[in-house]
Amino acid sequence: MKILICNAGSTSLKFKLWEMPGHVVLADGKVERVGSKDAIFHFNGGEQHIKLDGLDIPDYTSGISRFLDALRDAVTPLNAIEAVGFKTVLSKDHYGVHLLTEDVKEGMRAYFPVAPAHNGPYLEAIGVFEKLLPDVPRVGVFETNFHRTIPLERRIFPVPYEWYEKYGVMRMGYHGASHGYIAQKLAGKRRVISCHLGGSGSLCAILDGKSVDNSFGFSLQMGIPHASRTGDVDVYLVPYLLKQGLTLDEIYDGLGKNGGLKGISGTSGDLRDIDAAIKAGIERAKLALDVYVNSILRYIGAYYMELQGLDTIAFTGGIGENYAPLRRRVLEGMAHMGMVIDHESNEHGAGERLISAPESKIEAHVIPANEELMVVNETFLAVQPK
Repeated sequence: MKILICNAGSTSLKFKLWEMPGHVVLADGKVERVGSKDAIFHFNGGEQHIKLDGLDIPDYTSGISRFLDALRDAVTPLNAIEAVGFKTVLSKDHYGVHLLTEDVKEGMRAYFPVAPAHNGPYLEAIGVFEKLLPDVPRVGVFETNFHRTIPLERRIFPVPYEWYEKYGVMRMGYHGASHGYIAQKLAGKRRVISCHLGGSGSLCAILDGKSVDNSFGFSLQMGIPHASRTGDVDVYLVPYLLKQGLTLDEIYDGLGKNGGLKGISGTSGDLRDIDAAIKAGIERAKLALDVYVNSILRYIGAYYMELQGLDTIAFTGGIGENYAPLRRRVLEGMAHMGMVIDHESNEHGAGERLISAPESKIEAHVIPANEELMVVNETFLAVQPK
């Protein structure tokens, strides 16, 4: 069975065509700068290896059509595709894996204010595939899926109970495909903390392979600082700043577009830029990294208590996999737990590896993210005859 996986961002599209159940990748591609006349298109499949710059790709229809055209020419007729899977984020009353019916899409629209940067692009991409491949089932593997095992006492907020009953206000948990992959990779470990660190970041407490807590909240705004989203802040900032004369739009921009590492550092939310600024002696950049490390350690400490100990910690995501100084500082902060770092492996190793020393009481791993694998597995299962 050929299954196409689509990952839609606000200005990007990523694709991967799998042959299942053998997990053979037949083709992959991506479109960068969707919505511009300077877009970039990549495609690898069959004998074709394409990179085109300066393209006019004004919308998702154009980007998806270009990929499907390349796929048809180089790999397979489009009628051979038997399902399309999406790494969807959030739908009201639909928290697992679902065929993308009108009811499920309506749930995504209902939660558009909660995840506007995610639900909008996915709804648009889903609509394009409905037109271009109308007879192919479309499956949403929602980011909340892995976190359905979080106990209610860790899900519910201390707000009026009817907000939970009527509006569904609770801790959702996201990055489910990434944390679920870590749980599978470390299946022999009982108590695990997974650190997905990237432009958007979260920590997950995993007990016996199941999620029991996640640092995200109702939205993707909570938790550790993100590249440009604040993470945890006092909700009373909003009425206070309104009374200071800021508009609601200005507050939203500060919380969601100009906060986080970008807001503190004054450079950008990219750790590479922050690292360069630290080396240049810019104190705000150092402060941003200090805040980031402290927030990660705060969640590790909380999850250590919830798990009643810790066997393994794993780093994944763009920052978690590639920024050794961050891993070193986090692990040094865990020394009182018995953590001992293998500095050579942490600083100079590559790919999936153990970065704790043999005498360490807690194992530390670097595990490259593979969210697409989780999405294709769930999509494959969802379209099997019942």
